Amino acid sequence: MTTAHPALEGYDPRAFEPFALTADLAVLTVREGRLHVLLVERGQEPYAGSWALPGGFVLPHESAERAARRELAEETGLSGATVARLHLEQLRTYSDPDRDPRKRVVSVAFAALVPDLPEPRGGGDAAQARWLPYETVRGLAFDHDRILADARERVGAKLEYTCLATAFCPPEFTLGELRQVYETVWGVPLDRPNFRRKVLATPGFVRPVEAPPRRTGGRGKPAALYRAGEATALHPPLLRPEGRSA
Repeated sequence: MTTAHPALEGYDPRAFEPFALTADLAVLTVREGRLHVLLVERGQEPYAGSWALPGGFVLPHESAERAARRELAEETGLSGATVARLHLEQLRTYSDPDRDPRKRVVSVAFAALVPDLPEPRGGGDAAQARWLPYETVRGLAFDHDRILADARERVGAKLEYTCLATAFCPPEFTLGELRQVYETVWGVPLDRPNFRRKVLATPGFVRPVEAPPRRTGGRGKPAALYRAGEATALHPPLLRPEGRSA
């Protein structure tokens, strides 16, 4: 028989209105030179038939991050191994009282940055899952438009002073592919020689790969391959052109 903690004497949990906790994910990638977001079509009410960010309720035994990874695998059909490797970054908590018509629901949102992945499929309570161009996405269920916009802004800012851009790239990539991540997220072209100089001058940002160069199209010579280095921060930061924002 367990004994109640003395500090809980007189505590009545019924005095507080219960609420639910969910985890939602803004999963971003670069496909064909455009920023894409992973969306699911809701198969149940509320908002049945509407597009939404992947996510769902946090179970009693789960952390928010564990629930986010589980829901992502269930709703998109991505393998558990793929989901386990994804870079998840907690974005913020969304707690407006009327954000869900069912009851009071608080969401812990995550931003996930991934290289281009195969087309997902629906699962769980999602009728289908699809990569859609970021600029075409409007009218998502709940407050997911706001979450997605916040994720885009956060990612754009973090590219300036961290090595996060490599999370969008495959294990081996060219500097042109890395530059395309910045150009796509920031929405502005960058000077190629200047970008190359800054990347290679930053200790631990990228490491050369001992492999044959990759031909990336066009008439230029094949490009050298790199992988993500051990650094996590950029010193000095790689600032986006003045006056432009993500």
